[in-house]
Amino acid sequence: MEITLPQAYLLGLIGLLGLVAVVVARQVLRVRKDEARLAKLELQCSGNTKAEAASLYELGSVQLDKRLFAQAVTTLKKAVKQLDNEPEEAQALVQNALGFALAAQQNHNDAIRHYRLALRAKAEYPVALNNMAYSLEKQQKLSDAINTYVQVLELEPTNSTAIKRLKLLKPEAIPNK
Repeated sequence: MEITLPQAYLLGLIGLLGLVAVVVARQVLRVRKDEARLAKLELQCSGNTKAEAASLYELGSVQLDKRLFAQAVTTLKKAVKQLDNEPEEAQALVQNALGFALAAQQNHNDAIRHYRLALRAKAEYPVALNNMAYSLEKQQKLSDAINTYVQVLELEPTNSTAIKRLKLLKPEAIPNK
């Protein structure tokens, strides 16, 4: 069976439209799933005045994913108040997330304070170190930022974020492998 040029064009167009439809449908389903998860967690945490730190952290994480930074700060501050009996790693995760939310609002002083609290709970935490170095950069404390990125590379020599930032700030500061 021979396919003429107009038929090939139409088949290609139908294939392209089908592909676009699949991509759009996946994105819509993903957004609906995130919205449902956000609504469920908000209901769970708002109805319960003594919500667990884990639930509050999960809600704060979803709010961060959706770029609801002000709401995430409020939620994560509630989670911090519930951290007394939580393991150190959980404390580090919550403090880092709160620091990230504050940094997203350009509140780098408070963000650095929470990154330091995260590092106090878990000393070898490259994500918190990277985040702290970025906030230090934003405050124009470049030597502190460089030192912090070097610390990250000591813990994780292949950390792409630290390598990229150090290349921009001070290429000779990247340790040799």
